Amino acid sequence: MRSLIINAGQLLTMAGPSGPRKGADMRSVGLVKDGAVLVEDGKILAAGPREEVLAHEGAGSARRIDAGGHVVMPGFVDSHSHPVFVHPRLGDFEARLKGKSYSQIAADGGGILSTVSSVRAARTEELAEGLAVRSKKFLACGTTTLEAKSGYGLDFDSELKMLRVIKAAAGPLELVATFLGAHALPSEFKHDRDGYLREVVSEMLPAVAAEGLACFIDVFCEKGYFSVEETRRVFAAGAKAGLGLKIHAEQLSRSGGAKLAVQAGAVSADHLDEVDEADIRLLAGSDTVACLLPGSNHFLAKPYPPARALIDAGAAVALATDFNPGTCPCWDMRQIVSMACTQMKMTPEEALVAATVNGAWALGLGKTHGVLEPGYQADLICCEAEDYRELPYYLGASPIAWTMKNGAVLHSQQDEV
Repeated sequence: MRSLIINAGQLLTMAGPSGPRKGADMRSVGLVKDGAVLVEDGKILAAGPREEVLAHEGAGSARRIDAGGHVVMPGFVDSHSHPVFVHPRLGDFEARLKGKSYSQIAADGGGILSTVSSVRAARTEELAEGLAVRSKKFLACGTTTLEAKSGYGLDFDSELKMLRVIKAAAGPLELVATFLGAHALPSEFKHDRDGYLREVVSEMLPAVAAEGLACFIDVFCEKGYFSVEETRRVFAAGAKAGLGLKIHAEQLSRSGGAKLAVQAGAVSADHLDEVDEADIRLLAGSDTVACLLPGSNHFLAKPYPPARALIDAGAAVALATDFNPGTCPCWDMRQIVSMACTQMKMTPEEALVAATVNGAWALGLGKTHGVLEPGYQADLICCEAEDYRELPYYLGASPIAWTMKNGAVLHSQQDEV
């Protein structure tokens, strides 16, 4: 089907140079006033000023969608989430409000391992139903592509169960799976770190690769979790299996994960709360995307990562939700964009580029997602706003009028668009 989106008061094409956007390129959103977009078979045929798009040979016969003078832009690409679980960690939330730290909560039986026990006990159907419900919420908030990690199973059967749920997800939200077997040390391996790493590398990973269950491998490189050397070992096995590399780096302390990410050619290094000047220089000189997750900092009442320093140094910065049941129960990228502006001093343009173009590059999808140009995937959102700066400006407002994925409107505030 061919569709023509017209009357976009502001069209953000995100047009620009190929590759992760850095420096001044993060301040350009490809703004077109009174724009239009022509879509066919899930791809963009044309995007730009209304009259130019209307002159396209296919525009006359296209079904018209009136954007009502609102902002139209690429759908959000959320490149870091943990959406497969059973219950929210409300006990952790309450304990944190009473002053307990992340490590204290984990020592008391909360944290990641509390989610692990419920995931291990859950039926596949239960996990799938929960993921389907959450996927609809992401779509309603304008996310069209979502990275989805395992990491709450931490044994062979449960990790594969999670990844199979992600692969089998039938909903319209595009999911990019990441194997996070090295998320934490399960209790049964408390005194055998090497034994668990052998299971991840020699048993889980080959099965994940054989079934094509993941695009990436990730490691929580952090004190008390996995060291740089242990991460390097997992990375080597993941790369040999043909998986891209991602890493939780410098979240709670400076562990050396950012440096390893650059050395190993990881597609992204995520969190980066504790990076220093040397780390920032390394990231700026690489194609590894610095993926910042301010929602978790907000929820944990922690200082925010140094977005301004990273951007000013020339690093490519992405934004993601880090949606998970314990430390960031937020699926709304608009709120993440707002936090990026108000708490990390990113400009609205930088934040929106980080949430679309650079999010796509953080998933290896930069040549097909996150930009409204011919040949790119037709993933668009229409925001109930007349100016794109309203997205970070309003708190809990400026809803998404409709979300389009692969050229089909999947979510709408109205019965008909």
